[in-house]
Amino acid sequence: MLAFALLAWTVLAWTMLAGPAAAVLPDEMLADPALEAQARDIGRELRCLVCQNQSIDDSNAPLARDLRILVRERLAAGDDEREVLDYVVARYGDYVLLRPPFKAGTYALWLGPAAILLLAGAGVAAFLRGRRRAGPEMPPLSEDERRRLDQLIRGEP
Repeated sequence: MLAFALLAWTVLAWTMLAGPAAAVLPDEMLADPALEAQARDIGRELRCLVCQNQSIDDSNAPLARDLRILVRERLAAGDDEREVLDYVVARYGDYVLLRPPFKAGTYALWLGPAAILLLAGAGVAAFLRGRRRAGPEMPPLSEDERRRLDQLIRGEP
């Protein structure tokens, strides 16, 4: 039991240590720590277009690497964070942002899950309401049926 607990803690520790080791390779990093920090901030805002649920800093996909290099080139050329994000969005659209803006083109993205949840709730409510009303009502027991039921309950044949 102790060996299992030790193994579990070791696996957990290695898993936690492996998480922050992002996909940014040493040859991609900028020499200026301030610019590199800006590049990392921008990288956390941009979606890997291959992986889709990872930022470009967390992805090992070749396209994510290209985007990381592009971000660093733009920063080295003198662009600020907003200009870099605008440049990337102009090339790839709002989809490249992990947190797209709330505007006409993204209403479905922002409001779609709530609409689906509301429609599903309305469907469940309609189904349950329909089940309650479904089926004819049973007529009341006649006097003979009531006597026979009482006999059966008492255990008489």
